[in-house]
Amino acid sequence: MLPISKPALASAGITGTWRVYRPVIKLEKCIDCGLCWLYCPESVIEWERGQKIQIDYTYCKGCGICANVCPVKAIDMVPEVV
Repeated sequence: MLPISKPALASAGITGTWRVYRPVIKLEKCIDCGLCWLYCPESVIEWERGQKIQIDYTYCKGCGICANVCPVKAIDMVPEVV
């Protein structure tokens, strides 16, 4: 049997460097539902019920899926400042 391996986190390299838009969470509006965490294709959102949501911008590609699934629009996609 051949060993099965899974790529390590960020094995493809840092991806946040080519981001055009960045998600910004308005914590006062957040209802702590976890949908942004669930749907993030890069798993860069750290979420635990009752804790402050954080985004790892080093690997966030700025796709905007988190902002689109947020039921209360607590995530804004803002232009990346270079």
